[in-house]
Amino acid sequence: MVSPTTSEASFILVNDTDEGSRQRIDKHTFAHDWSSQATGGKIRIHGRHFVDAYGRVCNLRGVNLSGSSKSPANDDHATFPANPEAVTFVGRPFPLEQAPEHFSRLRRWGFTFIRFLLTWEAVEHAGPGVYDTEYLEYIRKLLALLPEYGMVAFVCCHQDVWSRYSGGSGAPAWTLSAVGFDLDALEETGAAWLKGVKGGGHVEEERGLWPCGYQKLAAATMATCFWAGDTFTPKLKVKNPAGEEVSIQSFLQNTFLDMWEMVAKALGDLEGVIGFEIMNEPHRGYIDLQSMHAFDYNTDLHLGSVPTPFQSFMLGAGHPTEVGVWTRSFPMPTRLTGKEVLNPAGKKVWLEDGPTQGRCLWEMHGVWGWDKNKNEGVVLRESYFIKDPMTNKKIDWYTDYYFPLLERWVERVRGASSNEKFIFVEAIPNEFCPKSWTPQHQPSNMVYAPHWYDLNALFMKAFSNFSVNVQGLSRGMFPLKAFYWGQRGARNNFLLQISNIANEAYRALGEKPVVIGECGIPMDMNKGEAFTTDNWMWQMRMMDAMITGLERSLIGFTLWNYNPANDDTRGDDWNGENFSWFSRGRALPPSLLYHHQSAPTLDNGGRILRSVVRPYAAKTAGIPLRFEYEVNTGDFSYQWMIPRSSSTGGGAAGGPSTSTPPQTGHPPLTSSVTEIFLPSFIAHGSKVIVQGLGKSDSFRYDESQQTLYVTVSDNTPGKVHDISVVLSPRLRAVFELNDLWSDFGTHFLAAGVVMLAIIVRLIYGFL
Repeated sequence: MVSPTTSEASFILVNDTDEGSRQRIDKHTFAHDWSSQATGGKIRIHGRHFVDAYGRVCNLRGVNLSGSSKSPANDDHATFPANPEAVTFVGRPFPLEQAPEHFSRLRRWGFTFIRFLLTWEAVEHAGPGVYDTEYLEYIRKLLALLPEYGMVAFVCCHQDVWSRYSGGSGAPAWTLSAVGFDLDALEETGAAWLKGVKGGGHVEEERGLWPCGYQKLAAATMATCFWAGDTFTPKLKVKNPAGEEVSIQSFLQNTFLDMWEMVAKALGDLEGVIGFEIMNEPHRGYIDLQSMHAFDYNTDLHLGSVPTPFQSFMLGAGHPTEVGVWTRSFPMPTRLTGKEVLNPAGKKVWLEDGPTQGRCLWEMHGVWGWDKNKNEGVVLRESYFIKDPMTNKKIDWYTDYYFPLLERWVERVRGASSNEKFIFVEAIPNEFCPKSWTPQHQPSNMVYAPHWYDLNALFMKAFSNFSVNVQGLSRGMFPLKAFYWGQRGARNNFLLQISNIANEAYRALGEKPVVIGECGIPMDMNKGEAFTTDNWMWQMRMMDAMITGLERSLIGFTLWNYNPANDDTRGDDWNGENFSWFSRGRALPPSLLYHHQSAPTLDNGGRILRSVVRPYAAKTAGIPLRFEYEVNTGDFSYQWMIPRSSSTGGGAAGGPSTSTPPQTGHPPLTSSVTEIFLPSFIAHGSKVIVQGLGKSDSFRYDESQQTLYVTVSDNTPGKVHDISVVLSPRLRAVFELNDLWSDFGTHFLAAGVVMLAIIVRLIYGFL
């Protein structure tokens, strides 16, 4: 379906009042096409925006590819953690021959901006300095295909809880062995929770336990050694690949950087790879730990058996120890409900032939000791992780450890690729961007890519009319202000949280692009009812509320996650998670698929697509000011401004925010064409009506390219264009757009009438 246009030429002329700067935009490209052909060259950064060669603002929207990349292609739950050196990640996220299917599907859904996941283990599982060249060749061939589909990607080194061998994903097994851990003793000693990486995590008593692994001995020790081993474990020396004795921090960081250099060399020259991200969701470990006797309840999840740091030390050293058991509760998320003795057999987690010679690393550094007379452990240095043990200087994780490694990493990856590559970074999860991230710590072409999840829904794995602003509550918000009702309430709730993250970043970093690197919803919420009823209303409502918040914040994002291996039974097959809105078990076989953009066969296997597949302004000939989409009708409105000249003012009052983008200083705008992704999924069979255009303006909708081209004639600086796009007929509503007043307004009115009657009666009774 092609809606009317004023031009039937093979290209669109832009800025045709200036012959010297006339540009051609090939009509065979499309709105969500980020190839050099479609952008006139390369996407670049200007302030908070990505811009193309025509000065148009680019709104990058896509997916994490993929959750399946956390585990090897030959993963065997029954034998894990045996033979860690023999794993292979070739074929993760999918085999090369399946690339046309998956890339075509993502392109049809408008997701052409990829956060491509790899792990340290995938590249270097066989040992320090031994790289899996077959895997590197595989991902190079895969990512070389991106421009054919109009896609770009940034490559993220993914980790959770340090490693699969400590209950998450990321680092190879030999990193734990290098510190002295016995891989076969991690679970029995309470040093790690591994059921979730062995196919578990789906039953109620295992649900949501994996994040507690950050506080357990293995992951916390590894993070501390990696970031600050020279400060807190100076006695731990190991041999590097060259046979030299070095500190554990030097060993871990240098092998990590060497691995990254290999990745950058393999991928850095590809057109579709626009940047790199140093590490997913970095964690402090024990750094800045305030007490050996407790973790911070407000920041660290307490669920299941939760040893304190001191208890973890004793357990790892082979001492059976009683620890607290926490269960879900209300109104607080969890509460202490019992105790349990862990490691009753007294097994040690430290290798006798390891670098600590069987001793606890923290006992070796005098943090604690065992009183043989009293037969009990004793904390010797309660404040050990708060200050530098040698200088007594207060430490800061960002300034003292993260920023220095980031600087070294940027130098290595850009040296192996190019200085034009974007650098994606994020803060510790659930923390706002730190104010210490000052310009001297900001690499050029930096993109801030934090994560956002609705923590209440994530923790409860449930969603309903009642939603809670956990972000606000954890920062002292008055409880009644943190509670929301209905779909309108959820949209406002999520908008506030997401915009807070972006606004704090703008305040700390200045005008830098903000992209939400991870955001998503659990498909198995509400006890997995949708798998049996096939009623996905609550999933659709939550996804709609989340993406509405992102759209209104005017920031890009990559959804978590598109997983080609997902099915209803195993989910994403990692720690019981099930976030993929695509399920292989629900899709058509590849032989029945067409790969062009308007092919509806690609939609098979998709869940909640009405909430996921949405229109958005991909390339704007001006500065985006407002975007509103209503999933129940398919209507949307969009407002943008022609950049002001410097002399006309227009700066934001009250500091930078999502709602007040800078209006001056924009690169020269050499295009009058705004390209909007309008998916065939919602527009097929409908007439596209664009309202609000001037007499000389025009539009054209090409369903085969899923692109609405809007050309405006008035490019006066400061001119605001405001359009509404309506489908005729409109889409069928998928859920009720309710709020507190629509659900209970009549009850409130009735109660008010009754109260008024009582008051009147009382008044007349006294007269």
